[in-house]
Amino acid sequence: MTLANTTRSYGAVTKTFHWLTALLIFTVLPLGWFAADLAEQVRDPAASASDAEIARAALLFSLHKTVGVTIFFVALLRILWALTQRKPGLLNAENRLEATAAEIAHWLLYGSLVLVPLTGWIDHAATTGFAPILWPFGQSLPFVPKSTTVSAIAGGAHVILMWVLVGALAAHIGGALKHFVIDRDFTLQRMLPGFGEGPQPPAGKHGVLPALVAVAIWIAALGGGAATGMLTPPEGAPQAARLAEVASDWTVETGSLAITVQQMGKPVAGSFSDWTAAITFDDPSAPGPAGKVDVQVAIGSLTLGSVTTQALGADFFDAGQFPTATFAGQIEKTTDGYVAKGPLTLRGATVDIELPFTLALDGDTATMEGSTTLDRMAFGIGTSMANESSLGFSVKVEVNLTATRGH
Repeated sequence: MTLANTTRSYGAVTKTFHWLTALLIFTVLPLGWFAADLAEQVRDPAASASDAEIARAALLFSLHKTVGVTIFFVALLRILWALTQRKPGLLNAENRLEATAAEIAHWLLYGSLVLVPLTGWIDHAATTGFAPILWPFGQSLPFVPKSTTVSAIAGGAHVILMWVLVGALAAHIGGALKHFVIDRDFTLQRMLPGFGEGPQPPAGKHGVLPALVAVAIWIAALGGGAATGMLTPPEGAPQAARLAEVASDWTVETGSLAITVQQMGKPVAGSFSDWTAAITFDDPSAPGPAGKVDVQVAIGSLTLGSVTTQALGADFFDAGQFPTATFAGQIEKTTDGYVAKGPLTLRGATVDIELPFTLALDGDTATMEGSTTLDRMAFGIGTSMANESSLGFSVKVEVNLTATRGH
């Protein structure tokens, strides 16, 4: 058996690509179905998933994504190799309808083997959290922003195109079995190892029609999916009412309140979009009291990548029952910076915390940056995950803002 194709049979390289792709497909599809089912259970805010359930769902999804990315690169290599090779003609080329259907199925297979993993990869890159690709090259893609809209469109397209792939795969397998069982020709044997070249195929005609039909099928499938809402971002979890503005000696002009958790050993970053800070501050000439700050946070304004809904559920922040968190801090100037000390009330629990921060003053404008680390267990968050194998205890909180002094 030669490495290259001939007019009568496929070479060793093409056969290797074919059966490797088949193995990967029949691995990735069940992984995806099982992983999606488990992930929905884990993300259900009404459920209290155990560490083992979350670990199993994350592992299956990571394996699914990793195999999917592998398929993407194998498909690209297979296409590049095919472009350098002659393709054995169809043994039933005289049956134009059947030959055209076979070519359409091949176009759908080749294209879907690129499009399905690519859309899944874009979905993964556009969000954060839950299950990483198991490789050392990072989780992002160039030109793909962190966006729930991009994630929803890519994720929906991934599912739609997956069904196109399944349909093309079924047609391909069915056609091969027909050739073997009914037609009793050499079509299937040409792709199996250990067989000779087989008969010389009849002359056939090749046109652009099969490729155009394949493109039309992709467009129709995506259009149908869009019409049913599969490409529409899902409605977020119910948000807390917008917080009212507060009276403050210093008015916050810009700022962010971010958190980072460790899930399955990987950082997952998020932020609260709605929070207020009432600040009284006068910079003393020596270390000592410098003012106070009262912070209120709308818990429902949290975004935390792909696990936002789960994070707002009853076992975690429980935004429905505890819609706000508050911090009443006394500001002190220290020998090397500043610190805000006071009680943080979150999810019905109150814990004294310290938030060290740096401060840059420019006339009536102040810019601060600070961070602290909280123990989620101290606030009763995620108590069903009593160890750190799935969700770390430590939660990093980062605050930065620019405020101007009122007159």
